[in-house]
Amino acid sequence: MAYSIENRLPSKVYAHASPLSRGGVSLCDAGTVTTENVEQFVSDDAVVQRAKAELSGAGFTVLDAPDDSSTVSINIVAPPDVYEDYFETILVTDEREVIQPGAVNLRRTRTYIDTARADLPGLISTEGLPSAQFLEGVALEQPATTLRGAAPVPKPDYWHLTTDQVAEYLGARKVHKQQILGTGVRLTMVDSGWEEHPYFIERKLRGTVLLGPGTSDREIDEDGHGTSESANAFAVAPGIDFTMVKALDTNLLGAFIEAARQSPQPQIISMSLEYDRKADLAALDPFLAAAVSLAVKKGIVVVCAAGNGHYAFPAQHPDVIAVGGVYRDEFDQLEASNYASAFTSAFYRGRKVPDVCGLVGMRPDATYILLPTPRGSTIDQEQSRKASDGTTPGDGWALLSGTSAAAPQVAGVCALLLQQNPSLSPGKVKQLLIGTARPVERGWSNQDTGGRSARDGATGAGLVSVDRAMTLLTD
Repeated sequence: MAYSIENRLPSKVYAHASPLSRGGVSLCDAGTVTTENVEQFVSDDAVVQRAKAELSGAGFTVLDAPDDSSTVSINIVAPPDVYEDYFETILVTDEREVIQPGAVNLRRTRTYIDTARADLPGLISTEGLPSAQFLEGVALEQPATTLRGAAPVPKPDYWHLTTDQVAEYLGARKVHKQQILGTGVRLTMVDSGWEEHPYFIERKLRGTVLLGPGTSDREIDEDGHGTSESANAFAVAPGIDFTMVKALDTNLLGAFIEAARQSPQPQIISMSLEYDRKADLAALDPFLAAAVSLAVKKGIVVVCAAGNGHYAFPAQHPDVIAVGGVYRDEFDQLEASNYASAFTSAFYRGRKVPDVCGLVGMRPDATYILLPTPRGSTIDQEQSRKASDGTTPGDGWALLSGTSAAAPQVAGVCALLLQQNPSLSPGKVKQLLIGTARPVERGWSNQDTGGRSARDGATGAGLVSVDRAMTLLTD
């Protein structure tokens, strides 16, 4: 049950305000949003500019650039009392149990912000207020989930993969020999940040970091997740034009919008930060669905992690490529990763997740791929203490996987295809991956999402295969 304790509310609350939609239907009442209906939820520029001016005058900080043209929402931040005074509401906190990153068998609580009488979780209604003249409603941001494995080990003495093996087992090494490296393809990740680890410097891999709304310290990845998982994308497509949009886990939508607004726009967005949505939508979800739909309509391939026991959103969105997990053992046998999610969406009829898979370890911790991580980062510090593997904090390496590793692997595959044929649409890229994936017939997906068998969709179409997809593309 929600409860309000003043000192539990954060000093800053992030949210997304929806200006009046040009189609006459409120985004807050939209239900499912796809590329087929998203245009009706776009707002006219005059309405957007008025909303920004009114919100700024009321004490909100508008995080969008002043000259941004209309999309579907305005990213705002303010102290809790500004929301309460302007929207005549009461903000409350709700402690909810979530799957702990790096340990699907463990749980912890996160603090969610809501209103005392919300019809939809996270919704601030404007009904009956002066702001209803230009706003349909406000969706409060919610904590996103980092979908990672656990336990960094610099020299593990058990079966694991290097990034070179990731590239080899996905079939990328064969096309690398043909100088298909994803060269110049613009791939953007939305994650915790990115640092120039010696791993990247030695391999002459470069990246650019953009600060998402509310973030700071462009050169620091405090958590380490983004840095580590980016190595998966570089392993498959070392020639990419790489950008990291540093995101707060309490303002994921703002970071995604920032990623899609780049100029020139990215060709691929990879995202491993997700919301867990099994049966109930929150007010924020149609806002994120609309942002995803608009990105795909602009020709951006959006790749999302399917979850590690989560019902990940926006992986459920039918226009994205949802990525699950396949485990390859030391005998070259493939089976569904029992760490990775597989499920049917409760919101999009007939939508099954995942579409395809990357390489992911097994329960309990998915310790599988040796990846670089910033020395002293959260992953580097905490995971080494949790694991009885002989590592010490500050070694600069982590043994990770989860579907947050698989998503950038698949994003790298997309980059190779787009180098070969830049005119491919997001739908065509997805079709190529599904049509050429290696089927998997052994194993089960994560029991927390129903424990599907491989033959019943645990791995979607199977493990992505670069060489097969490239062969079909060039035939």
